[in-house]
Amino acid sequence: MEKPLIVVALGGNALIRSGEKGTFEEQLSNLLRAAPAIVEVSRRYRLVLTHGNGPQVGNLYLQQELVREVPAMPLHACVAMTQSLIGYMIQLAVSSVDPRARVTVVPTRILVDEHDPAFSNPTKPIGPYYSENEARSLAERGWAITYVPGRGYRRVVPSPRPVRVVEIDTIRELVGKADIVVAAGGGGIPVLEKDGRMVGTDAVIDKDLASSLLAREIGADKLVILTDVEGVYLDFGKPSARLVRRLSVSEAEELLKSGYFPPGSMGPKVEACISFSKFTSRPCIIGSLEKALETVEGLAGTIIHV
Repeated sequence: MEKPLIVVALGGNALIRSGEKGTFEEQLSNLLRAAPAIVEVSRRYRLVLTHGNGPQVGNLYLQQELVREVPAMPLHACVAMTQSLIGYMIQLAVSSVDPRARVTVVPTRILVDEHDPAFSNPTKPIGPYYSENEARSLAERGWAITYVPGRGYRRVVPSPRPVRVVEIDTIRELVGKADIVVAAGGGGIPVLEKDGRMVGTDAVIDKDLASSLLAREIGADKLVILTDVEGVYLDFGKPSARLVRRLSVSEAEELLKSGYFPPGSMGPKVEACISFSKFTSRPCIIGSLEKALETVEGLAGTIIHV
């Protein structure tokens, strides 16, 4: 009997934890902690793994801006570079647990719409947090900057909605042949279709929305979004905060429309789950990376269902 097919989206905390600088060694160490659960999931399911790259692509793009002696790469190229880098680190981490595991990394382009309003309204945070003085200096260079309460200032870039996974046929062919297929890293490389060909565009696509699209297009049985919290909370951050174990799509839609979930954190995750469950009538689970296997099995986290 064929194993169920799932898409698991790793949040940024799988790579860079609070207070870390984001060195290669730190990121690999964090993935090594997550690797045993990832390997166990791959033994029970046909697994497609996606991941975030907000801190990594922001840091890399900052390097491009600062090193004037070398021609700078555009943002979409930096997304491609971090896709491969993080894919490589996942390969290293998985092989440390199971040297025979077959991990295939697919550099994945995601088609976006050139008329998407996101291009005129940057909202996606990337890179490190800055002080007020640093942020003011960067704004003078033309960067769009936003303030994150309690954390500091951060650069924001356009985040258009994903329309189509360009490499979808390749990903379908690899599912089941490789133990783990790593695809759509960082939300995918954003591309536009112009004059019959694909061209890159400077933006960063939300990883959760791209993962939902990928899961729908490959016919996944389940979408799992792993992050740094146990699941969806009501009254999050308040003494009355409580974890919700199950939410219907209609309940999740109502909370999302009312602005209950912040757009920069839980909002896209809930929206991604709604899209997947409405389209497929299959469950989506949001849970903690620390309880990855239990979340995948539906024993932890928040299940969003039709």
